Amino acid sequence: MAKIKAAITGVHGYVPEYVLTNQELETMVETNDEWITSRTGIKERRILKGEGKGTSVIGIEAAKGLLEKTNTNPEDIDLVIFATITPDMVFPATANLVSAAIGATNAFSFDMGAACSGFIYALTTGTQFIEAGTYKKVLVLGADKMSSIIDYKDRTTCIIFGDGGGAVLLEPSTDDNGIIDAIHKSDGTGAEFLKMKAGGSAYPATHETVDAKEHYARQDGATVFKFAVTNMADYAAKIMERNNLTADDVDWLVPHQANKRIIDATANRMGVTEDKVMMNIEKYGNTTSGTIPLLLWDYEKKLKKGDNLVLAAFGGGFTWGSIYLKWAYDAK
Repeated sequence: MAKIKAAITGVHGYVPEYVLTNQELETMVETNDEWITSRTGIKERRILKGEGKGTSVIGIEAAKGLLEKTNTNPEDIDLVIFATITPDMVFPATANLVSAAIGATNAFSFDMGAACSGFIYALTTGTQFIEAGTYKKVLVLGADKMSSIIDYKDRTTCIIFGDGGGAVLLEPSTDDNGIIDAIHKSDGTGAEFLKMKAGGSAYPATHETVDAKEHYARQDGATVFKFAVTNMADYAAKIMERNNLTADDVDWLVPHQANKRIIDATANRMGVTEDKVMMNIEKYGNTTSGTIPLLLWDYEKKLKKGDNLVLAAFGGGFTWGSIYLKWAYDAK
């Protein structure tokens, strides 16, 4: 009997309507279009506007679109995993809110927080339930409303991040297609270089933490860049080596959209040419947990059944890793 694999059988994304351009950022902080583009590759990013609108809005829209295009009854969904670091609330989990909104009444659901690596962590977690035969339909989402934790006077962060995300459906496959291998790593000694200090149990919200702007994401850009270039590139290469893949075997690199220079370094380390690299950072920026599902959504029509994809990400924590999968369907 063939081993059961977890295959992505559908993908859908969602980004808010409001476009924050580099030109608009020039009016908010000391920067300019040339500076941003040359260092990050970003031209614009999407921002979720409206009182009381949280990350669940993005997840609900992505999930509804996915269920419709795959003709899936929400009551057939067994599990919902939502990768995010900007949940609507500390509790309940944003995954619970999404499940209720889409009618996934038979699913259990939970959030997963691993910053920019969140989606690949969640994808691997969902895969285990499919491979074990426990579940038949697992909904994996990755989305963030980064504008909710960004200081638009801090040019080290405000030029980078945007809002958006996507969802994929995982189902059993008995052919060669599906998730083949995954490597995940973390290093808590990197916590100081990319974090949001306040808002958790160590530093609950007070007038002092708000006045000190400790509820915003902060990073040491040079240190994060160095770690990201090394680890994202090395582990994308490592998963190729572990599965005897050459650059010719890889049809697509699906890299976390943090910075074009990091993406280029990863492709170079793998020996993959630019035409095989998925990229949309110029129009969405870094949507944290949302970048990889948004890439798959944008490029879905170019994907063919049996294509070899290497997913790679690096995020705060530090967290990083890579997934090797064979695409399971031709887009309609």
